[in-house]
Amino acid sequence: MAGQVCIHGHFYQPPRENPWLEDVELQDSAYPYHDWNERICAECYEPNTASRILSGDGWIRKITNNYARMSFNFGPTLLSWLETNKPEVYRAVIDSDRQSREQFDGHGSAMAQAYNHMILPLAKGRDKVTQIKWGIRDFIYRFGRDPEGMWLPETAVDTESLAIMAQHGIRFTVLSPYQARRWRPSGEETWRDVAAGAIDTTRVYEVRLPDERSIAVFFYNGEISRAVAFERLLESGERFAGRLLGGFTAEGPDQLVNIATDGETYGHHHRHGDMALAYALDYLEAGGRARLTNYAAYLAQHPPVHTVEVFEGSAWSCAHGVERWYRDCGCASGMHPGWNQAWRTPLRQALDWLRDTVAPLWEDLARPLLKDPWAARDDYIDVVLDRSPQSRRRFWEEHAPGEPGGQQSTVWKLMELQRHAMLMYTSCGWFFDDISGIETVQVMKYAARVIQLAGDLFQVSLEPRFLEMLAEARSNVPQYGSGADIFANFVRPAMVDLPKLGAHYAICSLFDAYDEESHVYCYRVRRRDHENRQAGAARMTAGRAVFTSEITGDAADLTYGAVYLGNP
Repeated sequence: MAGQVCIHGHFYQPPRENPWLEDVELQDSAYPYHDWNERICAECYEPNTASRILSGDGWIRKITNNYARMSFNFGPTLLSWLETNKPEVYRAVIDSDRQSREQFDGHGSAMAQAYNHMILPLAKGRDKVTQIKWGIRDFIYRFGRDPEGMWLPETAVDTESLAIMAQHGIRFTVLSPYQARRWRPSGEETWRDVAAGAIDTTRVYEVRLPDERSIAVFFYNGEISRAVAFERLLESGERFAGRLLGGFTAEGPDQLVNIATDGETYGHHHRHGDMALAYALDYLEAGGRARLTNYAAYLAQHPPVHTVEVFEGSAWSCAHGVERWYRDCGCASGMHPGWNQAWRTPLRQALDWLRDTVAPLWEDLARPLLKDPWAARDDYIDVVLDRSPQSRRRFWEEHAPGEPGGQQSTVWKLMELQRHAMLMYTSCGWFFDDISGIETVQVMKYAARVIQLAGDLFQVSLEPRFLEMLAEARSNVPQYGSGADIFANFVRPAMVDLPKLGAHYAICSLFDAYDEESHVYCYRVRRRDHENRQAGAARMTAGRAVFTSEITGDAADLTYGAVYLGNP
């Protein structure tokens, strides 16, 4: 009987929304697309929902949904973007998990992910808990079932994170073979050390945890995964399938050949990579060459009989543990020889200072308003997923000691401060080569939102000290200066308040016909008075409206006006 093959794709983009608008703004570097989410969706996420398999003479022989036959995880913030901006792709991804349950004995192929791709070994314990809880709750909301597995961001692992996952019902995760420290048959006392990733990846292992629980771990085949990601193996679907079949070391149904790469490998990193994947999956199934499976189905059939210990604080994309996310360890993209990443340390230090400074202030203000502020933060994901009045009411009834009264806006601001204090640790902020990159600017925007909310809630001015620390982070591009300069030039202009929103509404009113009640990004606008005048090419608008944030409930009654004098 043929062995089993599992191909995992980690589909993820960092959250890109402007923190004040909750929408992705134009990203010039993604041209001709509006932004990188849209571009990568067109090149990868969408093609994998309906990938073509060609005949020898180039005719389309079959169209298939790759997600339904592979293992995958989607970052929760990416799924949120897809749900709003590409609903057909979103529905195809969600439906593929249902299809996979039909194919794999009731076990879905979708895995959960810790929420916003924070490097968990570097996180505070309570942030680990919230990230894992939010990832699970987001998964249940979207896929309609409890997750069996969870993907760790950058596969960055430590025992505490594994223990929290197990406590919340997660049965398995997937790691790099280089993260295995030593193993032994379960029940034996003698350990076998693992040298340079040389662990048998064709079976599943268990990690024993301090609370007497355990969690299963799959180690992906490093050589084949590397060939897929970096060695152009996807140029031929048949060669890809052959390489997978060559991963078996013995005959029989119990062996598992499994690989894991970024999901964007299949179409974005490698053009038409989705077609190579579709061909390989079809080729493997044809003639019984191998049986496709997913991790949950394999685990149900083959409970682990070997125990493993992992390297604490290790990851798949850093040869130095998790140093890539806090120091200049030497890991970089390789695209800019001679550049350094010394900026990573002051960036991390500035964010840590901000997090630790606001935490006690946050607790002091939240404690009289909420029964258990940290438990409320854990449950706030339900409001993030559904901001309807009914959802907010349920949250309030669960966590507040009394009627909302005039404290609702304060509570929503407290929750949003904590949401952005986690978003600012999104791993991509440190992954690339320079502090001026869009991913790093994005995490600084989240920090700016924390600073703004803290000033409003606690009447403190945190920006001067934060910028003093950022000034120690020097860009490799002389014209950009330091992190403080980048904050001034790229972060501060993106900040929005209600008067700025009113100005935007006024200018747009010159050319667009708004209804009496309308939405502008994440704000609700109720117009109380409005008049437009036109004389030749010149236009004038004036009016009064109430602008209300649908996120925090903040509102302002503003009078606005704008004049357009026409073409010069």
